[in-house]
Amino acid sequence: MATMPGGDRGPILVVDDDAKILRLVRVYLEREGFRVIEAQDGRAALAAISLAAPALVILDVMLPEVDGLAVLRAVRRTDRTPIIILSALGSTDERISGLAAGADDYLPKPFSPAELVLRVKRVLDRASGPAGQTQDKGPLQHGDLVVDRDRHEVRVADRDIPLTSVEFRLLAAILEAGGRVLSRDRLLDLVYGSDGLDILDRTIDVHVRRLRDKLGDDPNKPRYVATVRGVGYRAASAGPGGERR
Repeated sequence: MATMPGGDRGPILVVDDDAKILRLVRVYLEREGFRVIEAQDGRAALAAISLAAPALVILDVMLPEVDGLAVLRAVRRTDRTPIIILSALGSTDERISGLAAGADDYLPKPFSPAELVLRVKRVLDRASGPAGQTQDKGPLQHGDLVVDRDRHEVRVADRDIPLTSVEFRLLAAILEAGGRVLSRDRLLDLVYGSDGLDILDRTIDVHVRRLRDKLGDDPNKPRYVATVRGVGYRAASAGPGGERR
């Protein structure tokens, strides 16, 4: 079987209870040199993620045993594996719910297999730290908050904070701005790139809420991320200890 482009970072796990979709996605991914493994229900998906350490998961929402969003939330408690939701539930609210739960991308069914392969490549590129974004720039510090862009790690007072790749890029973008206000549209561009064209700007608000919850940041007395009403977000004026750099 062909090895994965850019080195063997693990297989692509495709989770769907429709055997025809599994075959279709497998054909297109293997044609591009990816290794593919499959699961047809939520329990099997969780087992495969634990045992096979996939580089990326393509996940249906409507699954037997354990539904896709429950799988996504379970993974996100401990793991930052990139996840693309591929689902017939394609309304705006459902897409926002999936992205807010920690998905890196959301593609409604029916879908173009060629577009799915393109999104897989882009999500993997983002997760590995593409040049010009958050790679090899050293740590960002804001009071007791440290964002290590080389290691892709976040710490608050020496406590590790597990963030999704989207949350990591969002936080890094806000801190990199050095106190300048970033609009939601600008944050969408920085976090998703060209893939963010079909994502509503209120998705950023949901990601910020999740980010604050993980950081223990009170939006009324922000230490790390401050809201500028009607505009967007910026780094808070100073972190604990008054240090921002």
